[in-house]
Amino acid sequence: MTYHNPFLSKNFKSIWLKHFTSKSDEVKSFKFFADLEFVKFHNSLIYVNVGETYTKGVDYTIHSGDDSDLNNKTVLVYDVPTYFELDTTQLGQKIKLLKSKQYPGFLIETSKYNSLNDYMLDNFNRNSRNKNNKYKRRLEESFNISYKMFYGDISKSEYDFIFKAFKLLLEKRFADKQITNNNLDPKEWSFYYEVAFPLILEKKASLFVVYDNDKPIGVTLSYLSKNTLFDAITVFDIDYYKFHLGAVTIMKLIEWCIDNGMENLDFSKGYFEYKSRWCTKQYDFEYHIFYDSTSVTSKVLASTLKSKYDLKQKLREKKLNETLHKLTHKFTEKESEKTEKVYYQFSDTNLSETEEERTLIDFKSGNNRAIKLMIFEFLYLYQENYNHIQLFQFKKHKNSYLVEGRKKSILVKVNH
Repeated sequence: MTYHNPFLSKNFKSIWLKHFTSKSDEVKSFKFFADLEFVKFHNSLIYVNVGETYTKGVDYTIHSGDDSDLNNKTVLVYDVPTYFELDTTQLGQKIKLLKSKQYPGFLIETSKYNSLNDYMLDNFNRNSRNKNNKYKRRLEESFNISYKMFYGDISKSEYDFIFKAFKLLLEKRFADKQITNNNLDPKEWSFYYEVAFPLILEKKASLFVVYDNDKPIGVTLSYLSKNTLFDAITVFDIDYYKFHLGAVTIMKLIEWCIDNGMENLDFSKGYFEYKSRWCTKQYDFEYHIFYDSTSVTSKVLASTLKSKYDLKQKLREKKLNETLHKLTHKFTEKESEKTEKVYYQFSDTNLSETEEERTLIDFKSGNNRAIKLMIFEFLYLYQENYNHIQLFQFKKHKNSYLVEGRKKSILVKVNH
């Protein structure tokens, strides 16, 4: 099966080499593999595919008669999705293959559906469909929301603006979660920033952006083959958590994939509950280890690699990697920016309260996040619009506010 893999494209490979190898590293091709190129793994005797774990899935074709240049070699191919169904049966007499199962993967087979509505009817019960539709409706009622898919065309200035917002949203999200995020490593982020722009112009990548007015509040970087959209990095402004931006974005991406003839929307590697809930197919990522069975050194290296990665996966299944991320954040990041837990008590107003002395608050230009979240909760609960809200603070009761919309006026008490 040919996937027109974006991770085998000239730009992806050359930019990855620029960021993750040195000038002295030799890039090597083997006749045995079509399309793949390799570099030595940390100057060892092992060759790994260009892109390593930065791809969201590679495929390859084997030329079993051309194995002479693999004499005494051990070759590791990262992140091969099982649903690619690669033919690895014709290896010849000498070259052997070991497979190590790694992360689970999840995808939506969008080719099965004629519309988003068809997909929702087939995969969610009535109550869940109503909830997801409500999230989208409430979001669009409350804010001036727009959506844009950048695919094939984007100006450099607009790209830079989105990527700056993208990074800020990621920093905010993971500071709140109190864990490190590998994507924000300066070396990694520099790679993503450089590689996405040319690939978008080539229709091998995309940026899907959710805007509140002109402000990005959700960004998804994806890679694209001829028939599959690979979700690479997704982030949302955590202040809008009440509106379930994740569900809204997934619905918009499903719609886009169906409308543009994509067969799959691939959530890629790693388990998250939302992936399991939305997917129509689960698969595995594998590491493929090729070795020369006539070479003792190659056999030992291959066996050692498989044992190493099998063990890593067992530890991952026990969620020890999550503990490591939290500890890394604790010892390497600046003072915590975790969201302070604030509780809001909403109640109908009475005449005496509305007549009490109060001050109009300019909440739109302020930096009080607790006030912002209070307004967002009000919008969600009472289907009001952000642009039509007025906020008053009572002078005698500093933790009490009056929120006035076009349809409803509500007394709010804030408890920290």
